[in-house]
Amino acid sequence: MDFLPMSSLGSNVSTAIQPVILCGGAGTRLWPLSRQSYPKQFMPLLGGRSLLALTLERVRELNPDPWCVASIDHRFLVIDAFEQCQMNGKVLLEPTGRNTAAAVAVAALHADDDALLLFCPADHYIPDAAAFVERVRQAEAAALSGALVTFGVVPTFPSSGYGYIEAGDAWEDSGALLVQRFIEKPSGAQAAELLLKGNVYWNAGIFLGLASEWRRALELHAPDILAACKRSLEKAAAPVTTRAGHKSVQSIALDGPSFDACRSQSIDYAVMEYHRPICTVLFNGAWSDVGSWNAVADLNTADDSGNSSQGDAHLFDCQNTYVHAAGRRPVVALGLKDVCIVDTDDAVLVMPMNRCEDIKGVVSQLADREVAQALLHRRVARPWGWYDSLDQGERFQVKRIGVKPGASLSLQLHHHRAEHWTVVKGTAEITCGDRVYLLTENQSTYIPLGERHRLHNPGKVELEIIEVQSGSYLGEDDITRLEDIYGRMADRLEPAGSASLAIEQKLQ
Repeated sequence: MDFLPMSSLGSNVSTAIQPVILCGGAGTRLWPLSRQSYPKQFMPLLGGRSLLALTLERVRELNPDPWCVASIDHRFLVIDAFEQCQMNGKVLLEPTGRNTAAAVAVAALHADDDALLLFCPADHYIPDAAAFVERVRQAEAAALSGALVTFGVVPTFPSSGYGYIEAGDAWEDSGALLVQRFIEKPSGAQAAELLLKGNVYWNAGIFLGLASEWRRALELHAPDILAACKRSLEKAAAPVTTRAGHKSVQSIALDGPSFDACRSQSIDYAVMEYHRPICTVLFNGAWSDVGSWNAVADLNTADDSGNSSQGDAHLFDCQNTYVHAAGRRPVVALGLKDVCIVDTDDAVLVMPMNRCEDIKGVVSQLADREVAQALLHRRVARPWGWYDSLDQGERFQVKRIGVKPGASLSLQLHHHRAEHWTVVKGTAEITCGDRVYLLTENQSTYIPLGERHRLHNPGKVELEIIEVQSGSYLGEDDITRLEDIYGRMADRLEPAGSASLAIEQKLQ
């Protein structure tokens, strides 16, 4: 089906649209690359760009100042994406995950009545940004008339991994179609039957509507979710503004107890299945929710034997095999057929291609067994850069630390460990007690137990150091911050019981 002509639009076009990017979700079906502490939407999965960064760039033409709804544990990953894209923005921070109905409610309550809210998942791949913007503009007329609009993707095969929309007649002169029903993920045979109907489309999970209409729909169908989110906003912490390059990002941390009390449910089940009018606008461009390793493999060009790969991968005498080499070593596959291999620095996954949908359950079982790699990457993102845990044992730990140009760690001290720092790249400005001094490559320093200290990168290239910790306790919670430019001294922006801290402690 071709795009509907732009002449089908009403007179209300080019309205200011507020994109709201939904950044929740653990992305466990892309384990071991995607994990709870560093989900797929933040990973440089395609061409060195994260799916979130690609989404931010896709909505830039609609509004250069988008919003994100994200976990408080991923606050600085979101800010990093804004910085990469050189965009201003706002982040509404959830203390716990409560699915998409709560995320929609929070944004709708925070927005003005007449704001057109465009809800986009952060982890979708839509390479034709111009076509996407055109479809959104086409949906404006229906949304301004009071409908909630979803986007239907013209299917290219009978997928059992997607939900479906069955469309009916055209709605007024909006260029949209009325939705007759939503169909949850069918079996392969059922999906094939649906496609024969000719009016059934993949549900992209992208929605457009007036903030006032989203609030009205939630009041009708999920008033408890709306009420809990309203309380969490009323009691939210004061906004914190963080510089993102030459831009800035405002963070608003929702009240924990109020939001924790909210029921967890998707917007599809809470509202879309029951509310009317619901319309759909059709999109026949390339689209993927990148929801499995099959989908990732499909985004890569295959050779004549159906093989594809990323990274330092070498395939010999293989068929229909995908290798994702994300670690620091070559991955060699010989004589395989219909196999998926994913290699990272601390975990390897090998499975038949037809078992990709089973990964989520496997990750859950690994977490139950307290396998730390089920949830936490060896490399951990921080607002100032990152650290990579290279080795650890009784009373010692070795980390590789990267600090972005101009960035600083907090002024801090540790009660149970001392640290040795060696600069391997760039220049470091060290604060240790009352001394402030510079170190260059191949120079080192010692930070005694209990001494206040700070690491700063005064240069224009990334600073890398090797840190050796030694002491009686090496947990990430052995830190007293004395000064911090990232607002982490406020409890609501980094709660002591945060998921990331609990996971990190499992690694120690």
